[in-house]
Order: sequence, then structure tokens, then C-alpha cells
Amino acid sequence: MYEFKLTTVGASEGFIVPKEVRERMGIKKGDRLFLTEAEDGSFRLTPYDPTFERQMKLAEQIMHDDRDLLRALAK
Repeated sequence: MYEFKLTTVGASEGFIVPKEVRERMGIKKGDRLFLTEAEDGSFRLTPYDPTFERQMKLAEQIMHDDRDLLRALAK
């Protein structure tokens, strides 16, 4: 378990993510993180982007539906 202390960051508040946690999460300065709430009321901080996942599913569906067209264009 990791403990974070809320601190002032400019005119806002934030917390510092320790290097070990950043490495394990595969994140770096400038990356976006998402705080999601679970059904039990707990929270999860993750680099997971639900919008990106929806976009990728749509792209996969288009590639599947139009695979013959995409093959012809790739020639």
C-alpha cells in the first residue's frame, strides 16, 4: 500500500506519485490518469481511458466490416 499526502500545487491541490509507483503503472510526467469509482464505493487511479477503449472497439469493428476494402487500398 502506498500513502499519498495532499499538497498545494500552484493554485490547486495534488499529490506526488512516487517513482516506484510511476514505474509500476507505466506512467510519466504529462500522462493523464483517471479516477474511477467502483460499485462498492472505492476508487481506482489508473491510466485507463474509457473513451480511448470505445474508440478502439469502434475502429476494430470498422476494420472487420471493411476488411476487403482495406486490403484493396493497401495494395
